[in-house]
Amino acid sequence: MSMPPTPPGWYQDPEAPSHERWWDGTAWTPHTRVAQAQAVGHGLAPADPVQHTGQFGPPAAPATGGQGASGGRGKLVALVAAGVVLVASIVTGVVVLGKDDKTDPGASTRTSPSAQATSPDDKPEPTQTESSGPPETDAKVLEDQLNGITLPIPEGWEKPDNTVEKAVTMTTDGTYPCPGDSGFCHHGRVTSRAVRDGAGKDPEVAAKTDISEAAKRSYDRDVIDRRPYNGITSHQELKAEPVVVAGSTGYLMRWRVKTEAGEGGYVQSVVFPKPGSDALIVVRFAFDAEDGPPLSLMDEITKGIRRIGDTGDTNGGVGSTIEPS
Repeated sequence: MSMPPTPPGWYQDPEAPSHERWWDGTAWTPHTRVAQAQAVGHGLAPADPVQHTGQFGPPAAPATGGQGASGGRGKLVALVAAGVVLVASIVTGVVVLGKDDKTDPGASTRTSPSAQATSPDDKPEPTQTESSGPPETDAKVLEDQLNGITLPIPEGWEKPDNTVEKAVTMTTDGTYPCPGDSGFCHHGRVTSRAVRDGAGKDPEVAAKTDISEAAKRSYDRDVIDRRPYNGITSHQELKAEPVVVAGSTGYLMRWRVKTEAGEGGYVQSVVFPKPGSDALIVVRFAFDAEDGPPLSLMDEITKGIRRIGDTGDTNGGVGSTIEPS
């Protein structure tokens, strides 16, 4: 009885037992790989072959009687395939069980109706809580969260949605064409920001340093390099005195500035300690001399500055006798 031909596949390399070589059904090929017992079988294409030019005899002929070599390999392949299917089934079951253990927002739609079943769109009503500070949407308060203070917003003023200032800002409602460079100006503007690093810890020194910068940004050259009033021609100091702001002692500087175009205006820098810190805050004012707000409003706003969440009488003002906290 003639022996059946050996089918194509990976077989132990006759010259290197630690490797396998591809048998194409009639002859050895130059393709080899590291021995992988799990890969022995039919129809596996050579992967990353290593070229070899040696000649060898064919693989061992299949065993006689009962099952041939090809039958044994067939059983091995069937066993391996069955094992793979079993492992895949186990993994799938674990994944499904894992998903069942997690909260599924849509699970309630797949369960029978019950008292606890809820729609995915059902959400608990929020519980209202009290807030010690003014709400962010309060139209009457300008909140500087970074520096921990609030400023009262006067009648006819607003918090602009967009501004080129890198500071908390409020302005008079409406604009007018600037008399200098093209653009639009406000008759009044107030900003709150931290004093620049290097200005020291003394409110008086910081205020006297800041007033010239405040005048420049308001009536000479603004933060986007426009000259809305064609520059400042002169200035006059109107006030330089201590002031109590939000319960702390600060310092106030006020100038009257004249400009090349238009009537110029009034600028003021109020510097005081940040609540709970030795860092300094500066609140800048800029009121037009023509059609601008009254100067008394500068004092009213300064007196109304408070710490966030403070509803007591910790405000001050020029000449206030409140002791700093």
